[in-house]
Amino acid sequence: MNIIDTHAHLFAEDFHDDLNEVVSRARQAGVEKVLLPNIDETTIGELRKAVAHHPGYLLPMMGLHPTSVTREWKRQLHTIRQEMNSNSYVAVGEIGIDLYWDQSLKEEQINVFEEQLKWSIEKDLPVAIHFRNATREVVKSIRRVGEEHLRGVFHSFGGSKEELDAILQLKNFRVGINGVVTFKNSGLSETLRHCPQEKVILETDSPWLTPVPFRGKRNEPAYLTFVLKQIAAIWQETEAYVAERTNRNAIELFNIVR
Repeated sequence: MNIIDTHAHLFAEDFHDDLNEVVSRARQAGVEKVLLPNIDETTIGELRKAVAHHPGYLLPMMGLHPTSVTREWKRQLHTIRQEMNSNSYVAVGEIGIDLYWDQSLKEEQINVFEEQLKWSIEKDLPVAIHFRNATREVVKSIRRVGEEHLRGVFHSFGGSKEELDAILQLKNFRVGINGVVTFKNSGLSETLRHCPQEKVILETDSPWLTPVPFRGKRNEPAYLTFVLKQIAAIWQETEAYVAERTNRNAIELFNIVR
């Protein structure tokens, strides 16, 4: 039984000392691919280094994360765009809007997000979207740029049924489910009962959002099995069925070659 981790930051400093061991544990747990979304212009080197050590297993995305956006966003985007044009990437990501920590650069974040959405149309690539406290704004941007030409995932979904409904109204978008679904008070298990199975893909968001029973420790792709178990319980299906269904969803979205 194989599963795909569609969102993990294995190039982060947290993994500098033991990336090979982390990958080995992931393989042993049945994780067949791990997708790595970039953060900003400062992480490109580490991202490429990680992928070079595990080619074909770690699959990179390229984008500028909303919390990294500055008033020099045009310069930042120029660097990201140059990198995207120079190498092969499976998606534009991690991109989006984050209004949780700070709203002072909201306009800049929206501009950056919409520009990268245009890149995804141009290059025919899916997008991996960060949307903390910004579901409405993200949906508006998608519709402004061209909903019918875009596809992707709302990464780390943990919202309400109303937020889920807003996402499901977009024809070509899925939700990424991670360790939050194992948190007792998250309410996500109940929300997911309203989500069509073809809209769900699995992720860890390593090194963050570690699932129960390892909550509080560093997350890693091997722990994706605990997300799988929880979704199997929600769907009342076997783990093998959930693995096959979510793998198919991920492969279709990211055009993954197995």
